[in-house]
Amino acid sequence: MADGRLYIGTRRYSSWSLRGWLAVMLAGLDVEVVALPLAGGSSPAVKAVTPSGTVPYLEHQGARIWESLAIAEYCAEITPKLWPADRVIRAHARSVASEMHAGFRELRIAMPMNIGREFPGRGRTEGALADIARIEALWAECLDAHGGPCLFGTDFSLADVMYAPICARFLTWQPDLSARSRAYVDSVRAQPLVAQWYRDATAEPAEWLLPKYENPA
Repeated sequence: MADGRLYIGTRRYSSWSLRGWLAVMLAGLDVEVVALPLAGGSSPAVKAVTPSGTVPYLEHQGARIWESLAIAEYCAEITPKLWPADRVIRAHARSVASEMHAGFRELRIAMPMNIGREFPGRGRTEGALADIARIEALWAECLDAHGGPCLFGTDFSLADVMYAPICARFLTWQPDLSARSRAYVDSVRAQPLVAQWYRDATAEPAEWLLPKYENPA
């Protein structure tokens, strides 16, 4: 029997679910994964089972955790290597991850995650482009300092987890990126767990598709 349950939303659209799921899988937690359809706003299926009415939501060995960053930190308590071992570098990684959790609102609005479609050249609002510039600067700083291919060296860490849905957005909306940023996006897409998420997304029911994300204005 599994040690708990992880509730996620529609894989095609739910960027926060991707973050929570990646953290849980990287930590090696034995949980049942329950995918629930999103409704483009208030989702009755999600509200019925989660304390906050949002996904992801993790129940594990008596703990109840919602919000992706809280789930990530819980996973790191169980599997500390998900953060860099060095205290100073770990603080940097946490700052990079937290900036993602709290920021980049304009990019989220203009370029929502849809891993089944491509909208090249669209969504390039002034605010979204400013967010993209900041993300590229963050990535370059990390890759310069730690040599890649991941943000903090060779291991796929929770910092990479937080930016995985940004990589998905960039693959969908195809903004202009530096060659180094494109290489990082490609490396995240090739990560085995990310590849599995994409495969699982294609198997979800067609009735879970939402017109607002499939046919953006």
